[in-house]
Amino acid sequence: MDLRRKGCLIFLLLSVLVVAVKGDNLVFNVKHKYGGRGGSILNELKAHDSRRHGRMLAAVDFQLGGNGQPTDAALYYTKLTIGTPSKEYHVQVDTGSDILWVNCAGCARCPSKSSLGIDLMLYDLKASATGKTVSCDQDFCTDMFNAPYSDCRVGSPCEYQVTYGDGSSTSGYFVKDYIHFDQVSGDLQTTSMNGSIAFGCSSRQSGELGSSTQAVDGIIGFGQANSSLISQLAVSGKVQKVFSHCLDGSNGGGIFAIGQVVQPKVKSTPLVPNEPHYNVVMKGIEVNGEALNIPTTIFDAGSNRGTIIDSGTTLAYLPNKVYNALMSKLMVRQPDLTTHLVEGSFHCFYFGGKIDAGFPVVTFQFADSVSLKVYPHDYLFQVSDNEWCIGWQDSGMQTKDGKEITLLGDLVLSNKLVLYDLENQSIGWTEYNCSSSIKVRDGTSGKVYTVGSHNISSASTLNSRMVFTLFLLVISILCNLLK
Repeated sequence: MDLRRKGCLIFLLLSVLVVAVKGDNLVFNVKHKYGGRGGSILNELKAHDSRRHGRMLAAVDFQLGGNGQPTDAALYYTKLTIGTPSKEYHVQVDTGSDILWVNCAGCARCPSKSSLGIDLMLYDLKASATGKTVSCDQDFCTDMFNAPYSDCRVGSPCEYQVTYGDGSSTSGYFVKDYIHFDQVSGDLQTTSMNGSIAFGCSSRQSGELGSSTQAVDGIIGFGQANSSLISQLAVSGKVQKVFSHCLDGSNGGGIFAIGQVVQPKVKSTPLVPNEPHYNVVMKGIEVNGEALNIPTTIFDAGSNRGTIIDSGTTLAYLPNKVYNALMSKLMVRQPDLTTHLVEGSFHCFYFGGKIDAGFPVVTFQFADSVSLKVYPHDYLFQVSDNEWCIGWQDSGMQTKDGKEITLLGDLVLSNKLVLYDLENQSIGWTEYNCSSSIKVRDGTSGKVYTVGSHNISSASTLNSRMVFTLFLLVISILCNLLK
């Protein structure tokens, strides 16, 4: 083999190595773990939400003791870079929980592989030069629960345990380490920013949480409590408590950003005070512009005041009387359709026409004249040729202590920019193309920058591979010419 051909082969090998080690470094690149709504996932939708509601409604014991389409265990997730040296972790983005936790070295029954096409990673405190244990006598531990840690011995770890509604649980201890973010510094440009964040180190899991095939490395909670990531960053003076997401229900991925949104404009409704989740006051529901005949007091479920807005829930759950009234109105235009039951709770039917023309728009009305429209293509799932299932669910079996809740999840929130303004205790939204971009204001300089959508799905990887394959093809042709 002559030197020219050897040179071509070496160049090809080096090119492969360069691409193999190059990785994405995009903050809050959001991906939904399923690419479509198929009949095979209907049982997983409710399974996810059952576990989800368990997390929201069941007790949290900290031992003081304590793409976009619907999915099973992890909905939209992002990548976080943690530690020194830094390593990447995939975590579910969750607006309904209050801590960030990742699976840790030595974890019992933590998942070892995932069908999402990602490599699972275990955080190792000993391997990070900047990592340290949070002790039970430190402020973070006592501030989390607004009470002293019971039976605390100075220097002992701040432990936690989360028990889910289906009996699954995760437990471990809190650690603190550097988490690396991409700070917006220009239009579609970022610079690196570090934050020292306390997060849960999961050392044991049980039930479905430890055996899900669609596993990720943990959960990043964007709730209102002191323990949430955004609250910790705000206390350190790094950000304001304002964030937004735009979940692309058509293509997967979307936009997730911290900062005040300048464009598009959103109309906001007040948050119900002193609630652990993002609760708002619903005033009524309209189907094709006609109000449902239901009492508005039905949306106040005992201790769960108002309607919960939660991107971590797959479907949408309504009190029994509301659900029945809505289902009756949905089928008015199609009196000859008969429905059949799939997976025990999904009402399905066969329909060969255009669903947006054949079924009505559902509009939720909230305080301060804020409305939220849900189109037929949002609440209907195509499970096979001409077979569609309805996503609205009766919340009767999704409640705690017999109290029915109203909970609007991913089915309602996809393809909308949703803005959580904790500084002003409000939440707002607007219909939006989540594969486009938004404009946010930098809190320090006051400058306005463009933030684009991202998708860390296999589709985006495929595109880069196609480009690289073309590159290799060109090089190969050149090498052949040198024979």
